[in-house]
Amino acid sequence: MSKIVKQTENILREKIKSAMLEAIEAGELAQAQLPDFIIEVPANKENGDYSSNAAMAGARVFKASPRMIADSIISHIDLSDTLFDRVKVAGAGFLNFFLSQKYYTQILRDVFACGEDYGSSDYGQGKKIIVEFVSANPTGPMHIGNARGGAIGDCLSAVLERAGYSVSREFYVNDAGNQIEKFALSLEVRYLQHFDSSVEMPEDAYHGADITEHAENFIKEYGNKYVNSESSERRKVLVDFALPKNIDGLERDLKKYRITYDNWFRESSLHNDDSVDRVINALKEKGVTYEADGALWFKASQFGNDKDIVLIRANGLPTYIVPDIAYHYNKLVTRGYDKAVDVLGADHHGYVPRMKAALTALGLDASRLDVVIMQMVRLVRDGETIKLSKRSGKAITLNTLIEEIPLDAARFFFNLREPNSHFDFDLELAAKNTSENPVYYVQYAHARICSVLKKAQNSGVALRAPTDDELAMLCSEEEKNLIRHLSMLTDEIVSAAKAYDPAKITHYVIELATLFHKFYNAHRIMTDDEGLMQARLYLCTAVKDTIKNILTMLKITAPEVM
Repeated sequence: MSKIVKQTENILREKIKSAMLEAIEAGELAQAQLPDFIIEVPANKENGDYSSNAAMAGARVFKASPRMIADSIISHIDLSDTLFDRVKVAGAGFLNFFLSQKYYTQILRDVFACGEDYGSSDYGQGKKIIVEFVSANPTGPMHIGNARGGAIGDCLSAVLERAGYSVSREFYVNDAGNQIEKFALSLEVRYLQHFDSSVEMPEDAYHGADITEHAENFIKEYGNKYVNSESSERRKVLVDFALPKNIDGLERDLKKYRITYDNWFRESSLHNDDSVDRVINALKEKGVTYEADGALWFKASQFGNDKDIVLIRANGLPTYIVPDIAYHYNKLVTRGYDKAVDVLGADHHGYVPRMKAALTALGLDASRLDVVIMQMVRLVRDGETIKLSKRSGKAITLNTLIEEIPLDAARFFFNLREPNSHFDFDLELAAKNTSENPVYYVQYAHARICSVLKKAQNSGVALRAPTDDELAMLCSEEEKNLIRHLSMLTDEIVSAAKAYDPAKITHYVIELATLFHKFYNAHRIMTDDEGLMQARLYLCTAVKDTIKNILTMLKITAPEVM
């Protein structure tokens, strides 16, 4: 929450405590330790701007009715030097506090004083967080799930930065393991098919058009040079040719999507520097492995898992979990991040407890790894779900998505829902330039304010900072609701950071746009009262700047004209 909001709540808490102590001293309440109580914002504004259950919480310790305690608190509370102007008792003893107009003035002053930093806080205390997201296999183009993961991961990183963390964005390149073997096989078959159509593509290989394109480009450069080579040599040269192009393509496509990583970490590096072997040896030394059926197993069941896990297969090759353990160890120990956050697909539910078990076995605090589970997306057009098939090559890729709809809409829409919720992405709605489209609705609010300010300047109005008396004229319900919502931005950012849910911020800015449109429709801004006009233009500017700050944080444009 903004410093004004935080100070206001802290002062109110102290005022309630002081009133209780004075009531005890006056003999109105029994001698007792002060109870813990809650201060909250009521859902219904008729119940005040803040409400407290202090009287109910004190019923047991003071051995009195909540209503009597509430009356006693009110008789002793001094709000004269606060931003509250009155308090009422409601129901059985709720204390409802109402803010003075000075509070709303100070919030607006705070917005302008903080500028682009409004909404930021030191909640994270500079702790180092590494956010790994997308990390698509470099064996083909990115699909719609990667598009959602990219938007969520990038916006979450921005939210964590605003909440006071030191954030690194990372892409984990799976350039080793089974998927690369399958990639090599698929390339080899397409290469050989060019010279012999009888060669068959296995059912579980990659059938996408990109594989054929790589093979044909390889042939343009090398012809039939590798037709009669050993399969292992042929596969290696094909992968060495195609994989860097895919990785470059991933980076290029993600930059189009406004995502730039601090680091691209290659899985192969964990094999090359013996990190994989070291983590296996470390687990052996901890006594949490055993051999059975020719394989090496991890005693995951000792750490809360339902079954043990194979680390090394009978053929001597590590399973996928081993380099992943080494990778997380690298993040938390070798590179010393305080926290690792992974944004993963819904098929990773079982992966999380296995990884945490391995980290615990290695002596790490597994709570330092947090995983955001992201549900899949259904693309909808004309009310019909678009069928996707990555294997057949008919999937809508990230590239084709952002060719069809505005980039702003893609990033905004993917953050409209909490990550672990299913999401129907309406392609028609995302392309609409109407208020039905939430990103257009928010951008239009920004553009509308820009238009108002430009009109005022063209009319000869010299914009200035209003006096406190002029700002005190912003007393309608629409104006107060708008300012009250502005005051909650920092709190929403911290809440989004705690929950790893950037959708809280898109909801916040949609509501801010809604409250502005309500204010705009209810009140004339260009009035004959110069003081009131300056106050409303000041409010408009605060809303405009806040919308722009949020959209900029989400890497979404804030147009001045629409």
